[in-house]
Amino acid sequence: MEANFVTEIFLPIALITIMLGMGLSLTPKDFQRIIFEPKAIFIGLFCQLIVLPIIAFLLMRFWDLQPEFAVGIILLSACPGGATSNLYSYLGKCDTALSISLTALSSVITIISLPFIVNYGMEVFMGDRTYVALPVLQTIVQIIVVTLIPVSLGMLIRSYKPNFARRADKPVKIASGLFMALVVVGAILAERENLIPFIQATGFPTLALNVITLLVSFLIAKSMNLSFKQSSTISIEAGMQNGTLAIAIATSATLLNNPQIAIPPAIYSIIMFVTGAVVSYFFSRINSENK
Repeated sequence: MEANFVTEIFLPIALITIMLGMGLSLTPKDFQRIIFEPKAIFIGLFCQLIVLPIIAFLLMRFWDLQPEFAVGIILLSACPGGATSNLYSYLGKCDTALSISLTALSSVITIISLPFIVNYGMEVFMGDRTYVALPVLQTIVQIIVVTLIPVSLGMLIRSYKPNFARRADKPVKIASGLFMALVVVGAILAERENLIPFIQATGFPTLALNVITLLVSFLIAKSMNLSFKQSSTISIEAGMQNGTLAIAIATSATLLNNPQIAIPPAIYSIIMFVTGAVVSYFFSRINSENK
């Protein structure tokens, strides 16, 4: 996967648009949930920020993958949830407000945690091989630019121009979905000659990461006596990662600059659309009955 227009120019624009759309749906009250509903928030963040990377590391320990692909899966596990998790929470009739709150909070926390998790993953799986470590400060700055700033801008627009924000919310969400699809398609097409080998190499590991995280997170939430609605929300939040951000970090000339690391997030993003549709349908049936 060589750097091209999609990964170098279009990808940052797509990310900014996606995160702006998220900001348009957020209010300060969403962040207050950590005070009023600490249990659901804590369990959700625990599953996403701790359980998910542990699952990824364990899978890569038992799966004999090319080192770059293993690091790609670790990178993916270190990313926050994205707009896709919010969409599937909505379709699954889950707790959408909880979903948005978890996405927003994890997006802030992973600004700090992501570079350390990825660098540890590179040290473990790339070993003595020559690799470029993820520059911590530069990574933090770039993630802030493409996530935190547009989210904050979206929240400001909603705060000062609520009518405009409501009108813009749906078109921006549609554009975000199209952008995500185009980014994944563009990343895959850049390596179309190697597409089948890449799918064969990373398809099952990324599917395993997705499905195991969905299941384990749901079981953890239910074991802590959360409602089915909250548990299904946490399952989707932990199981649906921001693959677009992972691709951006992997292919950025100023960060990892290793296109092979972007392969698992690209394949994962395709798989996630399918598993997300299945899981959200299943959750929607039960959440509708539990009303």
